[in-house]
Amino acid sequence: PKKTKNKSSKIDEYYGVISLLLSKESKQVFYYKRVLWQYLKDNHDLDCAASSFRRYIQSKPEFQSYFSEGKRINSTQSSIRYETPPGEQAQLDWKENIRYETKDGEVVHVNVAVLLLSYSRFRTFYMTISKSQSVLLSFLTEAFEAIDGVPKQIVTDNMKTVMDEARTNYTKGIVNKRFAQFADDFGFKVQPCIAGRPNTKGKVESPMKYLDEIHAYQGKFSLEELHKFVQQLCERINHSYHQGTGKIPILALKQEKNLLMPLPRQQIRDSYKINHTLVKVNSSNMVSYKSNQYSVPAEYQGKTVGLQAYDDQLFIYYNTELIVQHQISQLKINYKDEHYKAELSRALPYYPDIDHLAKKNLETIGD
Repeated sequence: PKKTKNKSSKIDEYYGVISLLLSKESKQVFYYKRVLWQYLKDNHDLDCAASSFRRYIQSKPEFQSYFSEGKRINSTQSSIRYETPPGEQAQLDWKENIRYETKDGEVVHVNVAVLLLSYSRFRTFYMTISKSQSVLLSFLTEAFEAIDGVPKQIVTDNMKTVMDEARTNYTKGIVNKRFAQFADDFGFKVQPCIAGRPNTKGKVESPMKYLDEIHAYQGKFSLEELHKFVQQLCERINHSYHQGTGKIPILALKQEKNLLMPLPRQQIRDSYKINHTLVKVNSSNMVSYKSNQYSVPAEYQGKTVGLQAYDDQLFIYYNTELIVQHQISQLKINYKDEHYKAELSRALPYYPDIDHLAKKNLETIGD
C-alpha cells in the first residue's frame, strides 16, 4: 500500500505561539476557535482562512481538547427565525460583569451595552463599569445620534433599568416610569421579551459571543485600551460580511437610515446625556475637577479635553476617544502610575532606578 506523507501546514510555524496561548499559565481565554484565529491574525500576522485554521486545530488533539472541554451546551428551546423590515426595530442588551484583569494586574468587572438594528445588523457597543439607568439613557441617546434616527420599536429583556415588573406569558409587565418617558420623548415603543425566553431577542444574543474576544486579551490592556479595543471590535463587525443577511452592516445602514424616525430636538437629547465639561490640560499634564488634580498622558498637555463624571469615576476624553479613567477621590493630586513614571523619566533621563523612585514619590503624594 502507498504510504501517505504527513503534509506540513503553514500554520505549523504558529504551533509554539498557540501552545503558549492555550496553556494553563496564560491569563488569556479563547472561547471559540474563531476568536483565537482573529487574535493570531491581528497580533501575529497569521494569514489563512478561518475554516483552514479550524481544521488545523481539530487535527491537533492537544489543541482541540482546550475547546472540547469547555464546550457550551446549546439551548434546547427552538427559536423561530424571523426578519424585520428596515427602520422597524432595534434590540438592546448588556454583556454583563465581564471579569477583566488589566495589564497592571487590577481586576475590574466591565459591562458592554449593545444596540443592534434588526434589519441592517449595524450595532453600537458601549463599555462601562456601571449599568445605571443614567448610563443606559445616555448611551441610547448617543447611539440614536450616531445612526441619525430612531427605530419604531426597541426589543429588550426585563432589565431593571427598563422594567419595574417583568413581562411573562400571562402579564404585559410594567415599564419603568423614567424609561417610559424616554421612549415617549424619542417616539419608540418598548417591547420586552417574555421572562425566561430570551430567544425572542436572538439577533442580539447571538452576536454577544463576539464580545468574548475580550477574554483573548486578558492581562494585555489598560482600561482605556480595553475601551478602544471594544470600539475597534464593533467597527470591524460593522464592516464585515454578515452571513445571516448576506449584507455588510455599514452599507445596509445607508438603506435603513432613510426609514428611521427623526431624532427629537437637541434640548430633549441633551437632557438625557451625561454632562460633558471641557477643560484645558495644564503644564503639569493635569486637569482640575472639583478642586482636585487628575493626570493625563503627556501628549495632551495644553489641549482641551472633555470630562464626564458618574458612579465615582472620572472619564477624560480627547475628541471622542477615552484617554484615561480615574477613581474620583478626595486627594488633591491624583496620578496614574504610568503618567508619573513617564514624567519622571523625561525629567531624570539617566536616573538608575526610575520605577523605585516613582513608587516612593507616589506613596508620599498619596499620604
